Formats: sequence, structure tokens, C-alpha cells
Amino acid sequence: MPFSEGAVLLSLNLNKSEKEQQEAIEHIDEVQNEIDRLNEQASEEILKVEQKYNKLRQPFFQKRSELIAKIPNFWVTTFVNHPQVSALLGEEDEEALHYLTRVEVTEFEDIKSGYRIDFYFDENPYFENKVLSKEFHLNESGDPSSKSTEIKWKSGKDLTKRSSQTQNKASRKRQHEEPESFFTWFTDHSDAGADELGEVIKDDIWPNPLQYYLVPDMDDEEGEGEEDDDDDEEEEGLEDIDEEGDEGEEDEDEDDDEGEEGEVRTCIKFD
Repeated sequence: MPFSEGAVLLSLNLNKSEKEQQEAIEHIDEVQNEIDRLNEQASEEILKVEQKYNKLRQPFFQKRSELIAKIPNFWVTTFVNHPQVSALLGEEDEEALHYLTRVEVTEFEDIKSGYRIDFYFDENPYFENKVLSKEFHLNESGDPSSKSTEIKWKSGKDLTKRSSQTQNKASRKRQHEEPESFFTWFTDHSDAGADELGEVIKDDIWPNPLQYYLVPDMDDEEGEGEEDDDDDEEEEGLEDIDEEGDEGEEDEDEDDDEGEEGEVRTCIKFD
């Protein structure tokens, strides 16, 4: 059956519409390629700026480290006050971190390829190392990887093994387990691309550790609050005692009055 004139026109219009859409898609793709080219150019220029200012910041980081060295327990206090890092610290971790004297974050020269975090320690009863480091790398294909210093634990002082044993014993007695040792982070290379602790230290703590060092101790604040509550309760208790005492005195006065009236009535009766 031959096509009607209307059907032919409709078919031509549909073909024209499809052709226009296809041409639009091709033009969008061309424009998008230009946007991507500009984004790549911007990334290169931003990288150059970051490299420039990274070098300019180095003398100030060095000066800051020298000043921090004058403050005892600066870094362990900073880590304990940081909400994410403190969740990873057990009691023995904190004891070991009291020997931590300096922390340094070094971004590699091209920045995109990774960074290194160095932890400097005084002589301590836990391990022989003076410096513990962990590095994060991105290879040319963009695959992340990490490597770290092997910790030379002193006899019986391996906190990573002790933490595991402590958790096994504790889990039998209580529901909440202690966190794994902070030092297991140095041996964990399972997911270098999503290393939260490394990112927190590099991007949050390292730019301004003072803000966390100066955070007030929440335990002290809670303790002060409890003391205030205790004082308020003691004051309320004293007020209650005073009120009861006043009520008791009023009752005694009323009893005395009633007694006097009773004596008067008795006298009148006998008279």
C-alpha cells in the first residue's frame, strides 16, 4: 500500500529531527573536549602554583617544628584531642606517643605522586627506631600504594600483638572492645587509596596542629560539670533541711500554743 503524502512528510520530519539531534550531540562532544582541555591546562597551572607555595611554606614549617619542640607532649596531646585519631589510641599507644618529639609531612615534588609522614621519637621502652615513616605513592597509571618503616619492637613490647591479645581477653568480659593499636597503621597497606589516618594527618592536623593542642580536655570539662552538679545537689539538700527545720519549728510552736491553751482550759475547769 503506497504511503500517503502526510506519512511521507512525517517521515521526512522525523529524519530531519534525528539528524539535528545527532549533529547537536557531535557539537556537544566537541565543546566538551575543549572544556576538558581547559581543565587539564588549569590542573597543570594549579599544580605549578601549589609547588611554588609548598616550597615557600617549608621554612615556616621548620620554624614551627623548632617551637613545638619546646612544648612537652605537644604531639600526643594533639592526637588525643583529635576526635578521629583519638578513637584509634589505646592506653599503651598514648604512653608510647609521649616519646614522640616531632611530626613532619612531606609532599613529593610533583605533589600528585604522593607524600610521606615522619614520626620522630626519643629513646623509649617500646621500639629501637628513632624515626617511623609511612609513604603513599601514585604510579603513572594512578594506582595507589604505600610502604612504611618496619618497627623494631623491644622484647615483649610489641603493641600490635598485645592489642590483639588484650581485645580477645576483653571481649569475653565486656561488650566494647579496645581499639586496635595505633601502630598497626604502619603495617596496614591493604587500601592505600583510602587511608583515612594518613589523610587526616596530612590535610587536617599538619596544616594547623595548634588548634587541636589547645582543645580543652573534655574529661576535665565533664568533671567540672559533675562537681557543679554535686554542689547544686548539696545546696538543694541544705535548703531542704532548712525548710524542714523551719516547718519543724512552726509545728513545735503550734504544739506549744495548743499545750498552753489546754493548760488554761484545765485550770478553768478545776476552778
